[in-house]
Amino acid sequence: MASAENFNPADVSSPAGERPLQLLRFIPFRRRDLLRMLRDEAALDADALERFEAGVTQIEAAFATEFHTLRQQVKDRYAALDPDADTRFVAGEKESAEDEARELAASLATLLNRGNYEVLTEADLRRAFRNASLFQVRLRVDMKDFDDVLLYCRGASERQETVTGLFGLWKRSLKFINYDRVVLYLRFADRRQGGDSEFPPGRVMIKLFQNVPDADLEMLFPNTRVGMRWIDRLLIGVPAVASGVVVATTKLGAPLLLLGTLLGFWLGVHNDPVTLDKRGLLVLGAGVGALGAYLWKQWSNYRHRKARFRQMLTRNLYFKLLDNNGGVLLRVLDDAEDSECKEAFAALYFLLSAPDGLTAAELDQRIEDWFARRWSAHLNFEIDDALGKLASLSLAREVEGRWQLCDAMDMA
Repeated sequence: MASAENFNPADVSSPAGERPLQLLRFIPFRRRDLLRMLRDEAALDADALERFEAGVTQIEAAFATEFHTLRQQVKDRYAALDPDADTRFVAGEKESAEDEARELAASLATLLNRGNYEVLTEADLRRAFRNASLFQVRLRVDMKDFDDVLLYCRGASERQETVTGLFGLWKRSLKFINYDRVVLYLRFADRRQGGDSEFPPGRVMIKLFQNVPDADLEMLFPNTRVGMRWIDRLLIGVPAVASGVVVATTKLGAPLLLLGTLLGFWLGVHNDPVTLDKRGLLVLGAGVGALGAYLWKQWSNYRHRKARFRQMLTRNLYFKLLDNNGGVLLRVLDDAEDSECKEAFAALYFLLSAPDGLTAAELDQRIEDWFARRWSAHLNFEIDDALGKLASLSLAREVEGRWQLCDAMDMA
Protein backbone atom coordinates (compact mmCIF):
# COMPACT_ATOMS: atom_id res chain seq x y z
CA MET A 1 0.00 0.00 0.00
CA ALA A 2 1.39 3.41 -0.93
CA SER A 3 0.24 6.95 -0.42
CA ALA A 4 -0.54 9.07 -3.45
CA GLU A 5 2.31 11.46 -2.79
CA ASN A 6 4.88 8.86 -1.78
CA PHE A 7 3.95 6.19 -4.32
CA ASN A 8 6.98 5.25 -6.38
CA PRO A 9 6.29 3.29 -9.59
CA ALA A 10 9.87 2.02 -9.44
CA ASP A 11 8.79 -0.02 -6.41
CA VAL A 12 6.24 -2.11 -8.33
CA SER A 13 8.80 -4.38 -10.00
CA SER A 14 7.65 -7.56 -8.25
CA PRO A 15 5.77 -10.10 -10.40
CA ALA A 16 2.84 -10.20 -7.96
CA GLY A 17 -0.33 -9.11 -9.72
CA GLU A 18 1.50 -8.95 -13.04
CA ARG A 19 -0.19 -10.19 -16.19
CA PRO A 20 1.61 -10.31 -19.57
CA LEU A 21 -0.22 -8.30 -22.21
CA GLN A 22 1.23 -10.27 -25.08
CA LEU A 23 3.69 -13.07 -25.71
CA LEU A 24 7.26 -11.83 -25.87
CA ARG A 25 9.61 -12.26 -28.79
CA PHE A 26 12.39 -11.67 -26.29
CA ILE A 27 13.95 -14.76 -24.66
CA PRO A 28 14.34 -13.63 -21.02
CA PHE A 29 17.54 -15.57 -20.28
CA ARG A 30 21.22 -14.75 -20.71
CA ARG A 31 23.01 -16.36 -23.61
CA ARG A 32 25.24 -18.48 -21.35
CA ASP A 33 22.28 -19.50 -19.20
CA LEU A 34 20.26 -20.59 -22.23
CA LEU A 35 23.13 -22.78 -23.41
CA ARG A 36 23.35 -24.38 -19.97
CA MET A 37 19.58 -24.93 -19.95
CA LEU A 38 19.72 -26.64 -23.34
CA ARG A 39 22.68 -28.83 -22.40
CA ASP A 40 21.05 -29.86 -19.14
CA GLU A 41 17.97 -30.98 -21.06
CA ALA A 42 20.00 -34.05 -22.13
CA ALA A 43 17.86 -34.67 -25.20
CA LEU A 44 20.85 -35.27 -27.50
CA ASP A 45 23.16 -38.23 -27.82
CA ALA A 46 26.93 -37.75 -27.84
CA ASP A 47 27.17 -37.25 -31.61
CA ALA A 48 24.28 -34.77 -31.72
CA LEU A 49 25.68 -32.88 -28.74
CA GLU A 50 29.05 -32.59 -30.50
CA ARG A 51 27.30 -31.21 -33.58
CA PHE A 52 25.41 -28.75 -31.36
CA GLU A 53 28.62 -27.45 -29.79
CA ALA A 54 30.17 -27.03 -33.24
CA GLY A 55 27.06 -25.19 -34.41
CA VAL A 56 27.14 -22.89 -31.37
CA THR A 57 30.74 -21.98 -32.13
CA GLN A 58 29.88 -21.22 -35.75
CA ILE A 59 26.82 -19.14 -34.81
CA GLU A 60 28.71 -17.07 -32.24
CA ALA A 61 31.64 -16.47 -34.60
CA ALA A 62 29.35 -15.36 -37.44
CA PHE A 63 27.37 -12.91 -35.35
CA ALA A 64 30.46 -11.62 -33.56
CA THR A 65 31.93 -10.69 -36.95
CA GLU A 66 28.68 -9.16 -38.21
CA PHE A 67 28.05 -7.09 -35.10
CA HIS A 68 31.65 -5.91 -34.89
CA THR A 69 31.17 -4.38 -38.34
CA LEU A 70 27.77 -2.98 -37.36
CA ARG A 71 29.24 -1.49 -34.19
CA GLN A 72 31.82 0.46 -36.17
CA GLN A 73 29.21 1.65 -38.68
CA VAL A 74 26.84 2.88 -35.98
CA LYS A 75 29.64 4.59 -34.04
CA ASP A 76 30.81 6.38 -37.20
CA ARG A 77 27.26 7.42 -38.03
CA TYR A 78 26.70 8.76 -34.52
CA ALA A 79 30.07 10.49 -34.12
CA ALA A 80 29.03 13.87 -35.57
CA LEU A 81 25.80 13.83 -33.52
CA ASP A 82 27.26 12.69 -30.19
CA PRO A 83 26.83 15.45 -27.57
CA ASP A 84 29.24 13.64 -25.23
CA ALA A 85 32.11 13.21 -27.70
CA ASP A 86 35.59 14.02 -26.39
CA THR A 87 37.35 13.64 -29.74
CA ARG A 88 38.07 16.35 -32.28
CA PHE A 89 36.17 16.62 -35.53
CA VAL A 90 38.24 16.54 -38.72
CA ALA A 91 36.60 18.66 -41.40
CA GLY A 92 35.92 16.86 -44.62
CA GLU A 93 33.23 15.72 -46.97
CA LYS A 94 30.25 14.69 -44.92
CA GLU A 95 26.49 14.41 -45.07
CA SER A 96 24.23 16.99 -43.47
CA ALA A 97 23.36 16.51 -39.82
CA GLU A 98 19.76 15.85 -40.82
CA ASP A 99 20.76 13.02 -43.17
CA GLU A 100 23.08 11.53 -40.56
CA ALA A 101 20.34 11.66 -37.93
CA ARG A 102 17.90 10.02 -40.33
CA GLU A 103 20.35 7.19 -41.09
CA LEU A 104 21.15 6.77 -37.40
CA ALA A 105 17.44 6.53 -36.56
CA ALA A 106 16.94 3.89 -39.27
CA SER A 107 19.92 1.87 -38.01
CA LEU A 108 18.72 2.12 -34.42
CA ALA A 109 15.21 0.98 -35.39
CA THR A 110 16.65 -2.07 -37.17
CA LEU A 111 18.86 -2.97 -34.20
CA LEU A 112 15.99 -2.57 -31.74
CA ASN A 113 13.83 -4.89 -33.83
CA ARG A 114 16.64 -7.46 -33.90
CA GLY A 115 16.94 -7.06 -30.13
CA ASN A 116 13.22 -7.96 -29.82
CA TYR A 117 12.07 -4.45 -28.86
CA GLU A 118 8.55 -3.41 -29.87
CA VAL A 119 7.73 -0.02 -31.35
CA LEU A 120 5.42 2.30 -29.41
CA THR A 121 3.31 4.12 -31.97
CA GLU A 122 2.07 7.69 -31.87
CA ALA A 123 -1.35 6.34 -30.89
CA ASP A 124 0.24 4.48 -27.94
CA LEU A 125 1.95 7.68 -26.87
CA ARG A 126 -1.23 9.77 -27.11
CA ARG A 127 -3.13 7.19 -25.06
CA ALA A 128 -0.41 7.20 -22.42
CA PHE A 129 -0.50 11.01 -22.27
CA ARG A 130 -4.26 10.92 -21.63
CA ASN A 131 -3.95 8.46 -18.73
CA ALA A 132 -3.52 9.68 -15.16
CA SER A 133 0.07 9.72 -13.94
CA LEU A 134 0.97 7.28 -11.19
CA PHE A 135 2.95 10.07 -9.56
CA GLN A 136 -0.29 11.99 -8.94
CA VAL A 137 1.34 14.83 -10.88
CA ARG A 138 0.22 16.49 -14.10
CA LEU A 139 2.98 16.34 -16.69
CA ARG A 140 3.07 18.23 -19.98
CA VAL A 141 5.24 17.62 -23.05
CA ASP A 142 5.36 19.83 -26.15
CA MET A 143 6.03 17.41 -29.01
CA LYS A 144 6.66 20.36 -31.35
CA ASP A 145 10.10 20.59 -29.75
CA PHE A 146 11.17 17.46 -31.67
CA ASP A 147 11.62 16.68 -35.34
CA ASP A 148 12.08 12.94 -34.82
CA VAL A 149 10.87 10.69 -32.02
CA LEU A 150 11.45 6.95 -31.74
CA LEU A 151 10.03 5.08 -28.76
CA TYR A 152 10.59 1.34 -28.29
CA CYS A 153 9.81 -0.98 -25.40
CA ARG A 154 10.58 -4.55 -24.41
CA GLY A 155 8.44 -6.49 -21.98
CA ALA A 156 4.91 -5.15 -21.41
CA SER A 157 2.75 -6.41 -18.57
CA GLU A 158 -0.43 -5.26 -16.86
CA ARG A 159 -0.06 -4.44 -13.18
CA GLN A 160 -2.29 -3.18 -10.42
CA GLU A 161 -1.49 -1.01 -7.41
CA THR A 162 -3.61 0.57 -4.68
CA VAL A 163 -2.87 4.20 -3.85
CA THR A 164 -4.28 6.36 -1.08
CA GLY A 165 -4.65 10.09 -0.67
CA LEU A 166 -5.96 12.84 1.59
CA PHE A 167 -4.25 11.30 4.62
CA GLY A 168 -5.70 7.86 3.87
CA LEU A 169 -9.31 9.06 3.55
CA TRP A 170 -9.71 7.56 0.07
CA LYS A 171 -8.24 4.61 -1.78
CA ARG A 172 -8.08 3.83 -5.44
CA SER A 173 -6.95 0.76 -7.38
CA LEU A 174 -4.90 1.62 -10.46
CA LYS A 175 -4.30 -0.69 -13.40
CA PHE A 176 -1.47 0.22 -15.70
CA ILE A 177 0.85 -1.19 -18.36
CA ASN A 178 4.45 -1.50 -17.23
CA TYR A 179 7.38 -1.62 -19.67
CA ASP A 180 10.54 -3.43 -18.55
CA ARG A 181 12.75 -1.47 -20.97
CA VAL A 182 12.09 1.72 -22.92
CA VAL A 183 14.43 3.29 -25.49
CA LEU A 184 13.82 6.92 -26.47
CA TYR A 185 15.45 8.58 -29.48
CA LEU A 186 14.92 12.34 -30.00
CA ARG A 187 16.13 14.93 -32.48
CA PHE A 188 15.39 18.49 -31.41
CA ALA A 189 13.58 20.80 -33.79
CA ASP A 190 14.67 24.28 -34.81
CA ARG A 191 12.12 26.48 -33.01
CA ARG A 192 14.15 29.61 -33.90
CA GLN A 193 12.24 31.93 -31.58
CA GLY A 194 11.66 30.90 -28.00
CA GLY A 195 13.97 27.90 -28.31
CA ASP A 196 15.66 26.46 -25.26
CA SER A 197 19.46 26.84 -25.38
CA GLU A 198 19.70 23.59 -23.43
CA PHE A 199 18.25 21.75 -26.45
CA PRO A 200 20.05 23.10 -29.53
CA PRO A 201 18.42 22.41 -32.92
CA GLY A 202 19.43 19.13 -34.53
CA ARG A 203 20.84 17.66 -31.33
CA VAL A 204 20.22 13.92 -30.95
CA MET A 205 19.46 12.42 -27.55
CA ILE A 206 19.14 8.69 -26.84
CA LYS A 207 17.99 7.33 -23.46
CA LEU A 208 17.38 3.86 -22.01
CA PHE A 209 14.98 3.45 -19.08
CA GLN A 210 13.71 0.54 -17.02
CA ASN A 211 10.38 -0.27 -15.34
CA VAL A 212 8.28 2.55 -16.83
CA PRO A 213 4.46 2.72 -16.40
CA ASP A 214 2.79 3.70 -19.65
CA ALA A 215 0.94 6.61 -18.02
CA ASP A 216 4.31 8.15 -17.10
CA LEU A 217 5.98 8.09 -20.50
CA GLU A 218 5.85 11.91 -20.39
CA MET A 219 8.46 11.99 -17.65
CA LEU A 220 11.05 10.48 -20.02
CA PHE A 221 11.11 13.55 -22.26
CA PRO A 222 13.67 16.26 -21.45
CA ASN A 223 11.15 19.11 -21.90
CA THR A 224 8.63 17.73 -19.39
CA ARG A 225 6.87 20.43 -17.39
CA VAL A 226 5.14 19.88 -14.07
CA GLY A 227 1.60 21.27 -13.84
CA MET A 228 -0.96 21.55 -11.06
CA ARG A 229 -3.96 19.23 -10.88
CA TRP A 230 -7.31 20.63 -9.76
CA ILE A 231 -6.93 18.94 -6.37
CA ASP A 232 -3.54 20.63 -5.90
CA ARG A 233 -5.04 23.98 -6.80
CA LEU A 234 -7.79 23.41 -4.24
CA LEU A 235 -5.29 22.39 -1.56
CA ILE A 236 -3.50 25.69 -2.13
CA GLY A 237 -6.45 27.90 -3.03
CA VAL A 238 -8.92 27.04 -0.24
CA PRO A 239 -6.46 27.71 2.63
CA ALA A 240 -5.29 30.82 0.77
CA VAL A 241 -8.83 32.22 0.57
CA ALA A 242 -9.53 31.37 4.23
CA SER A 243 -6.31 32.95 5.44
CA GLY A 244 -6.94 35.91 3.12
CA VAL A 245 -10.28 36.56 4.82
CA VAL A 246 -8.59 36.43 8.23
CA VAL A 247 -5.84 38.83 7.12
CA ALA A 248 -8.38 41.20 5.57
CA THR A 249 -10.50 41.35 8.72
CA THR A 250 -7.70 41.50 11.30
CA LYS A 251 -4.78 43.22 9.60
CA LEU A 252 -6.25 45.24 6.74
CA GLY A 253 -9.42 46.66 8.35
CA ALA A 254 -7.95 50.00 9.49
CA PRO A 255 -5.82 50.57 6.33
CA LEU A 256 -8.78 49.77 4.07
CA LEU A 257 -11.04 52.12 6.05
CA LEU A 258 -8.46 54.89 5.81
CA LEU A 259 -7.98 54.35 2.06
CA GLY A 260 -11.73 54.28 1.54
CA THR A 261 -12.12 57.60 3.38
CA LEU A 262 -9.32 59.18 1.33
CA LEU A 263 -10.78 57.87 -1.92
CA GLY A 264 -14.23 59.18 -0.98
CA PHE A 265 -12.82 62.66 -0.27
CA TRP A 266 -10.86 62.73 -3.54
CA LEU A 267 -13.91 61.64 -5.53
CA GLY A 268 -16.13 64.22 -3.81
CA VAL A 269 -18.36 61.65 -2.13
CA HIS A 270 -18.02 63.61 1.13
CA ASN A 271 -16.54 67.02 2.01
CA ASP A 272 -14.92 66.20 5.34
CA PRO A 273 -11.17 66.62 4.92
CA VAL A 274 -8.96 63.65 5.84
CA THR A 275 -5.62 64.31 7.46
CA LEU A 276 -2.92 61.79 6.53
CA ASP A 277 -0.66 62.20 9.56
CA LYS A 278 2.16 60.03 10.86
CA ARG A 279 -0.27 57.62 12.49
CA GLY A 280 -2.16 57.25 9.25
CA LEU A 281 1.05 56.53 7.35
CA LEU A 282 1.99 53.86 9.90
CA VAL A 283 -1.45 52.27 9.50
CA LEU A 284 -1.06 52.21 5.70
CA GLY A 285 2.50 50.84 5.97
CA ALA A 286 1.38 48.06 8.30
CA GLY A 287 -1.42 47.18 5.88
CA VAL A 288 0.91 47.06 2.88
CA GLY A 289 3.37 44.92 4.87
CA ALA A 290 0.64 42.48 5.95
CA LEU A 291 -0.66 42.19 2.37
CA GLY A 292 2.87 41.65 1.02
CA ALA A 293 3.61 38.97 3.62
CA TYR A 294 0.35 37.21 2.80
CA LEU A 295 0.99 37.21 -0.97
CA TRP A 296 4.60 36.05 -0.47
CA LYS A 297 3.46 33.17 1.72
CA GLN A 298 0.92 31.98 -0.88
CA TRP A 299 3.48 32.25 -3.68
CA SER A 300 6.01 30.33 -1.58
CA ASN A 301 3.45 27.58 -0.89
CA TYR A 302 2.81 27.27 -4.63
CA ARG A 303 6.51 27.12 -5.47
CA HIS A 304 7.20 24.66 -2.65
CA ARG A 305 4.52 22.28 -3.90
CA LYS A 306 5.79 22.43 -7.48
CA ALA A 307 9.36 21.90 -6.25
CA ARG A 308 8.19 18.82 -4.35
CA PHE A 309 6.63 17.44 -7.53
CA ARG A 310 9.84 18.10 -9.47
CA GLN A 311 11.80 16.32 -6.74
CA MET A 312 9.50 13.29 -7.09
CA LEU A 313 10.03 13.33 -10.85
CA THR A 314 13.81 13.64 -10.54
CA ARG A 315 14.01 10.89 -7.91
CA ASN A 316 12.08 8.41 -10.02
CA LEU A 317 14.02 9.23 -13.18
CA TYR A 318 17.25 8.68 -11.26
CA PHE A 319 16.31 5.06 -10.55
CA LYS A 320 14.81 4.41 -13.98
CA LEU A 321 17.61 5.73 -16.19
CA LEU A 322 19.95 2.96 -17.32
CA ASP A 323 22.09 4.61 -20.01
CA ASN A 324 22.58 7.65 -22.24
CA ASN A 325 23.47 8.37 -25.86
CA GLY A 326 26.43 6.28 -27.08
CA GLY A 327 26.05 3.87 -24.17
CA VAL A 328 22.50 3.08 -25.31
CA LEU A 329 23.73 2.23 -28.81
CA LEU A 330 26.29 -0.21 -27.42
CA ARG A 331 23.69 -1.84 -25.15
CA VAL A 332 21.25 -2.21 -28.04
CA LEU A 333 23.98 -3.75 -30.21
CA ASP A 334 24.73 -6.28 -27.45
CA ASP A 335 21.01 -7.00 -27.00
CA ALA A 336 20.56 -7.59 -30.72
CA GLU A 337 23.59 -9.90 -30.95
CA ASP A 338 22.45 -11.91 -27.92
CA SER A 339 18.91 -12.22 -29.28
CA GLU A 340 20.12 -13.44 -32.67
CA CYS A 341 22.39 -16.04 -31.04
CA LYS A 342 19.76 -17.28 -28.57
CA GLU A 343 17.13 -17.80 -31.27
CA ALA A 344 19.59 -19.72 -33.43
CA PHE A 345 20.76 -21.86 -30.46
CA ALA A 346 17.22 -22.93 -29.59
CA ALA A 347 16.28 -23.75 -33.19
CA LEU A 348 19.50 -25.73 -33.71
CA TYR A 349 19.10 -27.77 -30.52
CA PHE A 350 15.54 -28.86 -31.21
CA LEU A 351 16.28 -29.67 -34.83
CA LEU A 352 19.10 -31.93 -33.59
CA SER A 353 16.62 -33.63 -31.26
CA ALA A 354 14.44 -34.56 -34.27
CA PRO A 355 16.56 -36.59 -36.73
CA ASP A 356 13.68 -36.86 -39.23
CA GLY A 357 13.25 -33.09 -39.35
CA LEU A 358 10.33 -30.86 -38.43
CA THR A 359 8.10 -28.36 -40.15
CA ALA A 360 8.55 -24.76 -39.12
CA ALA A 361 5.25 -24.87 -37.22
CA GLU A 362 6.21 -28.08 -35.38
CA LEU A 363 9.60 -26.70 -34.41
CA ASP A 364 8.04 -23.42 -33.28
CA GLN A 365 5.50 -25.26 -31.10
CA ARG A 366 8.15 -27.52 -29.60
CA ILE A 367 10.38 -24.60 -28.61
CA GLU A 368 7.54 -22.52 -27.17
CA ASP A 369 6.21 -25.51 -25.20
CA TRP A 370 9.67 -26.17 -23.77
CA PHE A 371 10.09 -22.60 -22.53
CA ALA A 372 6.57 -22.59 -21.06
CA ARG A 373 6.73 -26.04 -19.45
CA ARG A 374 10.28 -26.05 -18.13
CA TRP A 375 10.93 -22.37 -17.44
CA SER A 376 7.51 -20.69 -17.12
CA ALA A 377 8.44 -18.33 -19.96
CA HIS A 378 5.63 -17.81 -22.47
CA LEU A 379 7.15 -16.73 -25.78
CA ASN A 380 6.16 -15.92 -29.31
CA PHE A 381 9.27 -17.53 -30.74
CA GLU A 382 10.37 -16.06 -34.09
CA ILE A 383 10.75 -19.35 -35.89
CA ASP A 384 11.08 -17.91 -39.41
CA ASP A 385 13.86 -15.59 -38.27
CA ALA A 386 15.66 -18.39 -36.40
CA LEU A 387 15.47 -20.81 -39.34
CA GLY A 388 16.60 -18.05 -41.67
CA LYS A 389 19.73 -17.63 -39.54
CA LEU A 390 20.50 -21.35 -39.64
CA ALA A 391 19.96 -21.45 -43.41
CA SER A 392 22.22 -18.43 -43.98
CA LEU A 393 24.96 -20.20 -42.01
CA SER A 394 24.43 -23.45 -43.96
CA LEU A 395 23.43 -25.26 -40.77
CA ALA A 396 19.92 -26.22 -41.84
CA ARG A 397 17.78 -26.38 -44.98
CA GLU A 398 14.16 -26.95 -45.91
CA VAL A 399 13.33 -30.10 -47.90
CA GLU A 400 9.72 -30.63 -48.99
CA GLY A 401 8.36 -28.44 -46.21
CA ARG A 402 10.47 -30.01 -43.45
CA TRP A 403 13.57 -28.48 -41.93
CA GLN A 404 16.63 -30.68 -41.55
CA LEU A 405 20.23 -30.19 -40.56
CA CYS A 406 22.76 -29.90 -43.33
CA ASP A 407 25.05 -32.91 -43.65
CA ALA A 408 28.21 -30.85 -43.93
CA MET A 409 28.05 -28.94 -40.64
CA ASP A 410 31.30 -27.27 -39.72
CA MET A 411 32.75 -29.38 -36.91
CA ALA A 412 35.75 -27.15 -36.32
